[in-house]
Amino acid sequence: MGFFQSRFFEPTWKNKVLILQVAFTLLIFILGIAKIATKLSQIPFNRMDIVAISMSAKSGVFLAYEIVTMKVDKFKRFGSLKAYAVLNTLDVVFWAAVMGFSFKSVAAICSGVNCGIGVVIGLMAILNSVIHFWAAVIAWMNHKHFKTYGVSRGDYEAKHGRSTIGHSNTKKIIMSPAQNLDSGSPPQYHELEGSMPEIVAPPQNEVVAELEATTAGRDDGRIDIDLSSRLVRRLSRLAPIEKPKVSLEQPSSLPPPPEYSETGQSSICLNIVIQVVGSRGDVQPFVALGTELQRHGHRVRLATHGQFDKFVRDAGLEFYSIGGDPAELMAYMVKNPGLLPSMKTLRGGEIQKKRKMVNEMLHKCWDSCIRPDELTGQPFVADAIIANPPSFAHIHCAQALSIPVHLMFTMPWTSTREFCHPLANLKANGSEMSASAANYVSYSLVEWMTWQGLGDVINAWRHTLDLETIPFSEGPCLAETLGVPVTYCWSPALVPKPTDWADNIDVCGFFFRDMPSYEPDADLKKFLSSGTTPVYIGFGSIVIDNPEELTATIREAVRATGTRAIVSRGWSKLGGDSPSDDSIFFLGDCPHEWLFQQVRAVVHHGGAGTTACGLLNAKPTAIVPFFGDQPFWGHMVNAGGAGPAPIPFKSLNKDNLADAIRFCLTPEASDSARKIAQKMSREAGVRRAVASFHANLPLNKMRCDILPNQAASWTLKKSGKTIKLSKIASEILVANNKVSWKNIKAHQSHPIHIENRRWDPVTAALASLTTTTVGLVTSASDIVVKPIQAFRPVSSEESRRASSSRDSSENNPSNQHSRTPGNTNDDDVFGRPAGLTVPHQLNKSRSTSDLHQQHGTVAALKGSASGVGGFFKHYSKGMLLDLPYAVSEGMRNAPKLYGGQAYDPGAVTDWKSGSIAAGKNFAHGIVEGIGGIVMEPIRGGKKNGAAGAAKGVGIGLLNMTTKVTSGAVGLVTMPGQGIYQSARALVKTDTGKAIVEARRIEGVDIVQKAGREKQQQYQQMVVEAYESAQYR
Repeated sequence: MGFFQSRFFEPTWKNKVLILQVAFTLLIFILGIAKIATKLSQIPFNRMDIVAISMSAKSGVFLAYEIVTMKVDKFKRFGSLKAYAVLNTLDVVFWAAVMGFSFKSVAAICSGVNCGIGVVIGLMAILNSVIHFWAAVIAWMNHKHFKTYGVSRGDYEAKHGRSTIGHSNTKKIIMSPAQNLDSGSPPQYHELEGSMPEIVAPPQNEVVAELEATTAGRDDGRIDIDLSSRLVRRLSRLAPIEKPKVSLEQPSSLPPPPEYSETGQSSICLNIVIQVVGSRGDVQPFVALGTELQRHGHRVRLATHGQFDKFVRDAGLEFYSIGGDPAELMAYMVKNPGLLPSMKTLRGGEIQKKRKMVNEMLHKCWDSCIRPDELTGQPFVADAIIANPPSFAHIHCAQALSIPVHLMFTMPWTSTREFCHPLANLKANGSEMSASAANYVSYSLVEWMTWQGLGDVINAWRHTLDLETIPFSEGPCLAETLGVPVTYCWSPALVPKPTDWADNIDVCGFFFRDMPSYEPDADLKKFLSSGTTPVYIGFGSIVIDNPEELTATIREAVRATGTRAIVSRGWSKLGGDSPSDDSIFFLGDCPHEWLFQQVRAVVHHGGAGTTACGLLNAKPTAIVPFFGDQPFWGHMVNAGGAGPAPIPFKSLNKDNLADAIRFCLTPEASDSARKIAQKMSREAGVRRAVASFHANLPLNKMRCDILPNQAASWTLKKSGKTIKLSKIASEILVANNKVSWKNIKAHQSHPIHIENRRWDPVTAALASLTTTTVGLVTSASDIVVKPIQAFRPVSSEESRRASSSRDSSENNPSNQHSRTPGNTNDDDVFGRPAGLTVPHQLNKSRSTSDLHQQHGTVAALKGSASGVGGFFKHYSKGMLLDLPYAVSEGMRNAPKLYGGQAYDPGAVTDWKSGSIAAGKNFAHGIVEGIGGIVMEPIRGGKKNGAAGAAKGVGIGLLNMTTKVTSGAVGLVTMPGQGIYQSARALVKTDTGKAIVEARRIEGVDIVQKAGREKQQQYQQMVVEAYESAQYR
């Protein structure tokens, strides 16, 4: 009975399960009618045709009785816990019978759509039987509890054992990562939590069901997380066990960065694309990084918003626009500072606009990896990717190209026990969870919320790259799961690296670019020299709704403090057309590196770059945060004594702004800022970040075997040997008839494999069936929805956009020779899920309406056909491949549930790796499963005597069941999965062809631009190296 009293059968789920029961019953009833309607006239009628309708009607009556007697006060006296239990138990049997009859009917006669509907009814009957089983267990447990205690189990827990969300007595235990700080570093939690068993990660349906109840939006740029919720409690058990900490003094600053270990002719030159989403303050550190990478011989392209084209190119870097409007994005963030948007934003359609913006940026980020320069037309194919996390495309582009990816960011984005996520506000609600565990959980919840809003957009885009869908359980914390290297560009003098971060995570110091040349105009010179040293007040790229009111607040605060101020107009145009006077000077664009040397203190929004620049120049800093990580940096500065507590923008007034300025002018604040500046001046953040990037590269896999200073782009297999070739080497060898292109394949320097991890056979089977059912229902709806989409009217806006796109492609020759997966054409409608915008082609020689009619007919037929094909594809793949494979993987991992170990046979990427993995898994399953019957009791007896031996017997029997079953079933499922992956790779070739074509074009371009003399040198070096190494 212990299993039925576990958290899996908590009565708090009852209302949600009732909704599922009603929904499934109604849907099966409708499908039963559809099955009869689609039955061919020549096929005789029998009772199996109406079993779905009759059973649905019967269940409908049962459910109506249960809902009415539970929810309507007038009829509650007619309710009975025992009746609920009996009725749900009967339904378990009834729906199992529906499943049997449905599959029997399909096996007897399977014809067209009628057959497909029968299969769907059978699958849904299985799920409905499982749901009713859960309801039956809950009902019997409630009945037993009522007989014992006089109250049902659900009512008792609601009254005595469970806090409600949003309770008025909620206690906030962590207002910010910087509370109670004396040393300027985040709080160090030292409590030990003991040994915890490995817990199964929450499945998707549970996360989605509880996420909204667990979190609540705020207006200060963060979200409230209820620590008493069941979801948070389960996630806390996934946090790694905290090890005892040795009391060691944290280094106040980093030692000088090591020199790049490879210099001169042996250094490798890479094509690096840096993808950045954000404001100018987010882009500027990466400009400094790109400049330093160029000094090491790399070719650097910075892909960001089009507004920063000149800024990037003036720094000597290549530029690629990824679309998106940073000003619009900033305005949206100011209105909706947290992760959850306001209702006004939802009603105004802003969410859909932002999702479209993200979709555009995803496609452009992929283009930035393989498309030629938009200005010069020079070919480019990335060998490595550097990105900030909000660009979202990084890991997926790297997976498509099989190249390394490195994340760099200005705020914490990796789970740690030492401080909570900067966007999270943790609330106790009576929870006994330790602060360190709560901190760790906050990162997962924020990632889950982000993925819930954008996961479908990202997966739809992944399909255009020929990549598979990422399951909900893997998408949120993908970077941590894959061990992607991360470099955080903040000063360890402010926030030291947490002790629980792995070696692939670095804290290197702030990024500062070289001092730009700047000559102030006469008015600014006169203002600086005509009085006391002013303070700086500015909010950069923040877009404010009412700049006039903020300007008035600034004027009054400056007047109250008796100081002078330089006010940056910024994107909000503070000051409007007002002229400067003796006390306030309104300034346009000016580099902070120069300006902050001319002022006494700085007041700004708390962007990481602006904060770093102010502290480097030893200026006391007051921060008025708007959203994101800005409150985090405000608390960090305050903890270091270099500024007052941050003032949220919505709380800003003339009095607290004046108080903040007065604090910054105190000797104590100046002294603290000077000490921080001294530590920061020794850090050399950009150089250390470059060293971190190089240290995490798989250089041995990236280097050309013939020209070691060049990156390998191709793999040649000849005479049993594998040779890595650069673009130049391959072009020269082919031109000299040493090798043929048919023997050369695209090189994969860093393949990325994303696995759908399974935890146990039950949840694995349910998850697989759910995925299959969703695919079947979606495909069935596509049969009707896609033709409707194809015939919808063409709007004038779409016509202009299509015309503009056509003219652009005609005028840009570089777009004509290649079609990348990110670009779609008219026929793509049949390959997409329903609901996406269908493109419309325009032709100058014909009218839009005529062409739309003709194109719509073709697109409708193709769309409907793709729905039918998708239905049978989802059914065959789901039932014959995914379900058995999921169960075998669940069996393999099941020992982890009771503290055991699970052997990892390796990733299954093709038929060969699938066969190898099957053999390994079978061998280990048989040996460990059978051997465990003897060894587990012995191990248990040595550890805990007779009780341990008895427990070992049970574990041995479980191991034999799970491991032997996994090994036996895996002999079929793993090779089958591998064969599917190989077949998919043969069909999904658009992305691979685009990459191959782009690399070949770049190789030809490099050789042609090398010059005659350089070409001869290359030819001699390559041919001699190839022949001397006996590659022939």
